[in-house]
Amino acid sequence: MKLVEKLALTALHRMDPEAAHGLSISALKSGLAPTPGPVTSARLRTKVAGLDLPNPVGLAAGFDKNAEALAPLSRAGFGFIEVGAATPRPQPGNPKPRLFRLSEDRAAINRFGFNNEGMEAIGARLAKRPKDAVIGLNLGANKDSSDRAADFATVLRHCGSHLDFATVNVSSPNTEKLRDLQGKAALSALLNGVIEVRDDLERRVPVFLKIAPDLTLEELDDIAAVAQETGIDGVITTNTTLSRDGLQSPHKDEAGGLSGAPLFKKSTRVVAQLSDRLAGAVPLIGVGGISTAEQAYAKICAGASAVQFYTAMVYGGLSLAGEIATGLDALLARDGHATVADAVGSKKGDWL
Repeated sequence: MKLVEKLALTALHRMDPEAAHGLSISALKSGLAPTPGPVTSARLRTKVAGLDLPNPVGLAAGFDKNAEALAPLSRAGFGFIEVGAATPRPQPGNPKPRLFRLSEDRAAINRFGFNNEGMEAIGARLAKRPKDAVIGLNLGANKDSSDRAADFATVLRHCGSHLDFATVNVSSPNTEKLRDLQGKAALSALLNGVIEVRDDLERRVPVFLKIAPDLTLEELDDIAAVAQETGIDGVITTNTTLSRDGLQSPHKDEAGGLSGAPLFKKSTRVVAQLSDRLAGAVPLIGVGGISTAEQAYAKICAGASAVQFYTAMVYGGLSLAGEIATGLDALLARDGHATVADAVGSKKGDWL
């Protein structure tokens, strides 16, 4: 991290967390943030669900909720970018304050509640997206919707022609009863509806499912079965957790989803458990607690074909994207892997 980025992070940490986040998006849009360009190599280039990625390190949904900074983010070193979540209608989300830094734990708690400008505004920005980047959209449901399952398909129908992939997000803990849609019957019906819309698009858009880290083994069995039965293209493993084990911060008891360092072991274990059940039939994208190349590599060795991160940028800055990708390249070389795919699941047993 360069000195200017350290000074900027110090200043941001003196601000309200949500205001600081808004300022960071504004800085990106103004060209004030580091954008070193794509990081890639023969080892890092990989294919996941038909997507050609320059490297397997992606930006998780939630950072650029409204697709405002697509161009600068596409030059920040990430191999792919996920924006959103987007809902059919704009919604303000939950009352503020709703974002908390847990500096002592290198973590964050949020209870945003899918605050976003809605699919019309987000879709208009996606229509002007950089064409040389891999960009996906996290699909959400309006809090007051009479048919939340249908909302996901509605957003995909509106925005799908501008996407490289779409993620069905039924795992946010901040919309009441949303996680109920992870049940086998409800999830199967929801995904079939989304895939039906996807199949009507002019080009095939891979559909991913984002799951919670708090599922039981029996629930993971159901997820694995539904993933294969519906023919989805990947599972993003995982969203934030409701667990508060071992936290030190005075904000530890705030309601919402916990992300960041404390989630690493829990989410990586879920990657390995789901990878074991799917046996390569459906690729996984590992998310949760990544802040170093070693942690990204651990997720891949546990069974993930690619990874995403977000919260670590609160503490390490945007330059982490390139640093993690470059470090991952070195780790693959160290262990004699010619490609990312060679390392996927190579140490899964360590997490089971």
